[in-house]
Amino acid sequence: MASEDHTYHPKDAISATVRTTMITGAAGTIVSGIQNTLTKQNVGAMGVLTRTGGTIAVFAAMGGAYEFAKDAAANLREKDDSWNKAIGGFFGGSMLGLRARTLPSTLGYGAALAVILGAFDYTGGMLSGYTRDPTVDEVSRKEYLRKNRRRPIEQTVAELGEGRGVYAPGYEERRRERIKQNLGIDVSGVPSAH
Repeated sequence: MASEDHTYHPKDAISATVRTTMITGAAGTIVSGIQNTLTKQNVGAMGVLTRTGGTIAVFAAMGGAYEFAKDAAANLREKDDSWNKAIGGFFGGSMLGLRARTLPSTLGYGAALAVILGAFDYTGGMLSGYTRDPTVDEVSRKEYLRKNRRRPIEQTVAELGEGRGVYAPGYEERRRERIKQNLGIDVSGVPSAH
């Protein structure tokens, strides 16, 4: 049995931080442009930088702080696991909390983003849900599930009950008896309409 290679490969925190800061800064510029467009006063094109430019700074700081803290924690711990994402999430969320200029919001935003990112990575990091085995044919899997869940027709008819087009055994006799009791009409010789 071959042993697995679990050696840690260090990450370049500086280049990853610069790249992530540029990407999140560009995203912040787009959001700032949207905010500038939606203002009630006409502030002009430079309003992206002068009026809503703080959004660009917050986005860039969040991305840079997250990436640097994540990679630095991975290099210091020499492990690549969910804790690194949680540490990076704390620093990234703290950058968002600094905008409010209070310690509780800084710690709260940091803790919230740390929990969200750590849990997201710990659970597999996917929003798509169950991943299917590529070696199993999808049609045969669904046929197996249908056969596995199939119920006898008698049980299905009994669950549907009366009045839905499928009637349980003995329905006609019970119906004739109710008509005779309630209306006083004997319909025993009349063929059923169902």
